[in-house]
Order: sequence, then structure tokens, then C-alpha cells
Amino acid sequence: MVTKKILINIPTGLEARPVALLVQVASQYESSIYVECEEKKVNAKSIMGMMSLGLAAGEEVTVIAEGADEEVAMENIEKYLSSK
Repeated sequence: MVTKKILINIPTGLEARPVALLVQVASQYESSIYVECEEKKVNAKSIMGMMSLGLAAGEEVTVIAEGADEEVAMENIEKYLSSK
């Protein structure tokens, strides 16, 4: 299992379109991937779950990946969330 704190650099935050793209990135991997913010922990492959977090640019989240391809999954999710 890998865990990493990531700062969201997407200018619009995680609105509908960026959330949909994040879910697409997460869904490419076999690993279980979760995003944690404050007391909420949601499946990164769930559009509704990710939308419920209402994340804005500049917020920090904890991403947890566990499975066969966890390292690659974490790397690509970090790349997406950190991109501008």
C-alpha cells in the first residue's frame, strides 16, 4: 500500500469535468484507490464519491493506492492532480 499527500493544482478544483477525468485515470488501474480529505474517504473510481468531496484548487488530499500496480497508479494520479 502506498499513501501520499497531494496538493490539487487544477485551477478549477475538482468540478464535474476534472472529476470525470480523475475517475478515468484511476479506473485504468487494478489497484484500489481512495482519496481522503478531512474525515471523508472515497473511492477514486466513483464519480459521485469524488464529487461529494467538493475539492478546490490548493487543497491537500491523501491518496491511498493498494494493489499490483499501486506505484504506477499513484504516480499518474499525482501527475494529474498536480497539473495546471
